[in-house]
Amino acid sequence: MQHRFMPPLLLLLAALLWSLGGVLIKSIDWHPMAIAGGRSAIAIPLMLLCIGRPQFTFSRAQVGGAIGYALTVALFVFATRMTTAANAIFLQYTAPIYVAIIGRWYLGERALRIDWLVIAVALGGIGLFFMDQLTASGFWGNIVALGSGLAFATVALFLRKEKAGSPVSAIILGNILVAVAGLPFMFGTPLGAGDGWWLLLLGTLQLGLPYVLYAIAIKHVTALEATLIPLLEPVLNPLWVMLALGERPGPWAIVGAALVLGAVLGRGALMIASARGSQARAAAH
Repeated sequence: MQHRFMPPLLLLLAALLWSLGGVLIKSIDWHPMAIAGGRSAIAIPLMLLCIGRPQFTFSRAQVGGAIGYALTVALFVFATRMTTAANAIFLQYTAPIYVAIIGRWYLGERALRIDWLVIAVALGGIGLFFMDQLTASGFWGNIVALGSGLAFATVALFLRKEKAGSPVSAIILGNILVAVAGLPFMFGTPLGAGDGWWLLLLGTLQLGLPYVLYAIAIKHVTALEATLIPLLEPVLNPLWVMLALGERPGPWAIVGAALVLGAVLGRGALMIASARGSQARAAAH
């Protein structure tokens, strides 16, 4: 019984730790690229300690996944600093839209009718994020957040191609790319007093450790758990920022977030129900 509940708890803990990204990034007074590079540099040793020696094949899929991951984490830091934490995280979760569109061409996976319905609802939700009164920085922060979602989608696509290889090695390679790219910015401006501790937490607790926990848990959880539990991240991320820093998302952004999250969550639930129905019919025959 204890073994059955442990993997979902690890997945829950991973989502909880990921959700700290918004409040930690906003608490560090440093260039966004320096934050991204420092976070990845700190996460690399922890990941290597837990998974062992990575298998770098430098295949197209592995390199593509690494570049996509690097862009995802870097753009997310920029978006979090430029717009609200809620906008940054929810717009990143538009990734399934791009996966549905690009997957047919790259993976030969045909998008279903429900996918196009989800895309339509989510696109409507995205539009609502821009209905609030935004500063110029906030507007471009939303654009950058959408770019982070697109990059996140490429990670899923490339790592699916790399499933026979070593997908986690692509993540480590991506962190190396971000750390190297961030070096000029890290040495260009000094880190604020006391911010080193926040950066250490960002690299270990928010990035390195949750990826290790996720890699352990994902092998032992059901598809429903793997779909639902990580969605706690976009719910908790803006909550921590609001409680710690007093930042509140705009009213239209809240409605847009509900549409985006509801569309993605609904699609996952329907697909799981459909798969279980197919299995039940196959078992009956």
